[in-house]
Amino acid sequence: MTYKRGISIQVSLGGYSFRIRTEGKTRASGWLSPDRIFTAPEFQSRYDEVEIFLFTPKCTLVPSHFFDPSAARSILSEVVSLDEGDMVEYVDVPSVGGVMVFSRSIGERLSAVVSETVLRADGYKARVLPEFYAMLMAAEDIPEYNRIVASYADGRLYLVVSQGKTLQLCNSFEAADFTTAEYFIFLVMKKLQLNPEISTVYFRAPLDPAQEMSLYRYFKAVEQI
Repeated sequence: MTYKRGISIQVSLGGYSFRIRTEGKTRASGWLSPDRIFTAPEFQSRYDEVEIFLFTPKCTLVPSHFFDPSAARSILSEVVSLDEGDMVEYVDVPSVGGVMVFSRSIGERLSAVVSETVLRADGYKARVLPEFYAMLMAAEDIPEYNRIVASYADGRLYLVVSQGKTLQLCNSFEAADFTTAEYFIFLVMKKLQLNPEISTVYFRAPLDPAQEMSLYRYFKAVEQI
């Protein structure tokens, strides 16, 4: 069997993390500071697959049949505050029948540097997509009826909840600390009438041991993906 060698990178205002997939195994880095970007040996290689995801709160999901590309900026400006120079992009999310409209203009350059540095085997750069896009893709692969995917970075919780084939929530919440992030998770679960004691929460962002143990007090299981 031939395995594809891939790397998935998460970029936040405070740093980055990565997961490398090779020979059927996955290795995770945990959070790293930006000053290591040019010396990380993992970034000196080329990969069959490169994924780069940015934690941007400037993001919204629109049903495909309502989306007009010429109105992308207007659509996003209705739900988040945009500065005049903010660039607006969009990407199809067929699994939920929607289009994700987003801006990467959040005052960072790290994602662009990563995109220029970590290249695919064919020499092409990977497009930087929002963390929410990766979370929606991850939810599709969860073999449970209730699919709860979360990420936490830069004082903000990102949360996706699906039940069966129905997307119930795709939203972010300002949370100055992880305890506040947990509060929002439980608030959403209560509103959707989901029982944490029989549910698994899947976290894409790296968790430290204390954060993981805190979640284990309430959930049936905690999986880092």
